[in-house]
Amino acid sequence: MAKKDTLSRRDFLGKSGLALGAVAALPALPAMAPAAGTKLPHRVLGRTGVEVPILAFGCGSRFLMYEAEEAGLAALNRAIDLGITYLDTAIDYGDGKSETRVGMVMKTRRKEVFLATKIPGRARARDAALREVEASLKRLQTDHVDLLHIHSLGGEDDLARIEAPDGVLKALYELRDQKAARFIGMTSHTDGAVMAKAIERNDLDCVQMAMNPARANRFEELALPAARAKNLGVILMKVTAQEKLLGAGKAETAALLRYAWSLPVSTVVCGMPKPEFVESNVASAHGFGPMPPAEMDRLRERLAGERVALERFFAGHHDGATA
Repeated sequence: MAKKDTLSRRDFLGKSGLALGAVAALPALPAMAPAAGTKLPHRVLGRTGVEVPILAFGCGSRFLMYEAEEAGLAALNRAIDLGITYLDTAIDYGDGKSETRVGMVMKTRRKEVFLATKIPGRARARDAALREVEASLKRLQTDHVDLLHIHSLGGEDDLARIEAPDGVLKALYELRDQKAARFIGMTSHTDGAVMAKAIERNDLDCVQMAMNPARANRFEELALPAARAKNLGVILMKVTAQEKLLGAGKAETAALLRYAWSLPVSTVVCGMPKPEFVESNVASAHGFGPMPPAEMDRLRERLAGERVALERFFAGHHDGATA
């Protein structure tokens, strides 16, 4: 893949016309994306050694907002053409609909992408997890994924189920050994302290976490340092906190993306439910420059008042059809 950078879900256009999602409500479109074939900035995905683009295509609910299948597939193909070669999907997204769509593209473009999917929360036991992964691979039309996550780590009780002798983590290790998954990880938007424990106690390659300047649930303070200490690949999501950080007196999406890319992370997962978001986000990635520390501090201070509300929101949030 391309040379690394020196550093390192989503619009809901409903009848109201509101733009939602991690890359929605753009204050102004940057210059149009460079021509297809131009490489995006890349960073190393931690200990995997794989270089990935700093912008990843989120195949969650906002991908499913392309009601016409052809439109969704066209957007995904365009994204790959423009260098967004990291694809993030899951069984929970539309109960397999997202994986099925992605599989239609993988039929001919599998070798071009870094493909990540997730084992759902309903499969915290080894045998159930193995069945879920077998079904996911069929939908994705591939014999392996590049990264397989345990989806949506919750609190201490959830981590105990995951780590049980017959838990999903055992399946994850087996699947990595069998090469059904090149690398393994966990995702969370609930508790940075629990994620830090999961990182410290287990042999993961990557983690995917909800992070933004409001610093809800202490991922940036606790889990990110733990991941860096073990050289894990770090993937960000919820950059706009489901749009709750957008608007007057808060922040613009461009600033939130720049903040995310200025952290020591590998890539940022974004939903792109309209073709223009693919173009503008690619342009933003090409134009990225690190946010000065003082500006990052000001953004954190401005959004600090959103932290408690976001923690309540994420406590009840489910990564599903409306994630």
